[in-house]
Amino acid sequence: MTLEQELMQRLSQSEDEMIQIRRHLHEHPEVSFKEKETHAYIKRFYQNLNYPVRDCGDGYGILVDIDSGHPGPKLALRADFDALAIQEDNNLPFKSQNPGVMHACGHDGHTAYMMVLAKNLIALKDQLKGSVRIIHQPAEEVYPGGAKSMIEDGALDNVDNVIGIHVMSTMPLGAIGYHLGNSQTGRSNFTVTFTGKGGHASMPQLSNDAIVAGSYFVTALQTIVSRRIEPADHASITVGSFDGAGTYNVIKEAVTLKGDIRIMKESTRKVIHQQIKQIIKGIETTFGVKADYQLITDTPVLYNDPSFTTQTVDAIKSAKIPEITQVTDFGAQDPSEDFAYFALKRPSVFLYVGCDINDGQTHPHHSPNFMMDERCLLIAAKAAGAATLDYLFR
Repeated sequence: MTLEQELMQRLSQSEDEMIQIRRHLHEHPEVSFKEKETHAYIKRFYQNLNYPVRDCGDGYGILVDIDSGHPGPKLALRADFDALAIQEDNNLPFKSQNPGVMHACGHDGHTAYMMVLAKNLIALKDQLKGSVRIIHQPAEEVYPGGAKSMIEDGALDNVDNVIGIHVMSTMPLGAIGYHLGNSQTGRSNFTVTFTGKGGHASMPQLSNDAIVAGSYFVTALQTIVSRRIEPADHASITVGSFDGAGTYNVIKEAVTLKGDIRIMKESTRKVIHQQIKQIIKGIETTFGVKADYQLITDTPVLYNDPSFTTQTVDAIKSAKIPEITQVTDFGAQDPSEDFAYFALKRPSVFLYVGCDINDGQTHPHHSPNFMMDERCLLIAAKAAGAATLDYLFR
């Protein structure tokens, strides 16, 4: 039996353990930067194996180094473990027990497959070359995220390459997705408060209406993508909050808007930021208001190194894993992902594993009824395991 065959067999035999871990985490979710009990649960898992771990970053990050003791490269495997502030709307025996908190993006599954894969790599470590660093990352969902502080605390020290995986409810079970180059959007968030002069609705000429100014701002924003961004580029601007609540006969003195920017090229981000500032200046002049504008440049564009991505995909294909029915370039994905920070520092690849439960309904990520086919956990573990062995022995 080859080493790869032994690992695949071990993972198949560990599928029930993966599901059990995933269900425990699903039942006990914690939001970003508050994953205290999840952190303790992961650490206990390795401590029960008598294997050392270390905390990393300014949150609840954990590093596990699996060193073979033999010369070779160092690969990092990353999985996130935070949940979302969403009330679960699924009828499951392991439904979230924490009101208003839910694993609605699959991070419970990421953590479950990674823990069991790590356990089996530890058992086989004397037969490996080089080393594997397991990165259990908190706070993927909320700015500033957990990746940055872990990197600053040495998570990528001596690491050559990084692999990440995300389950995808929009992809069929058995599918592995990838894309070369820019693969997920970068993100920025903004807040702008327009302050004018309030007054009585019967005498509008004596006021500077902040609601009117804010409304023009919302409309003008949409001209940025349609008239300032090359049509072949991917970009979107969304105003998700317009706080102008008042009463029927009072002209509002101030309104606050919050928005989201998504881009697939960093050069596009610069154009949008510049154009928003220009529009705000024009509105200040036109409507006699003042604007307080705050911008947060959040997640970078996620870049999959073409060479490393191709190497990883070829390894998964060559392993001929029976549970995998297709390995396909699914194209660039619209959401943002703070794995992008790892990819900025080391040649990396972020893969997608289909988890659609195929019940004729959609179960989108970040929705109260998000669900996954738990068979995807074994697929993720085997894909990452095959890629790891190929990498270490290449």
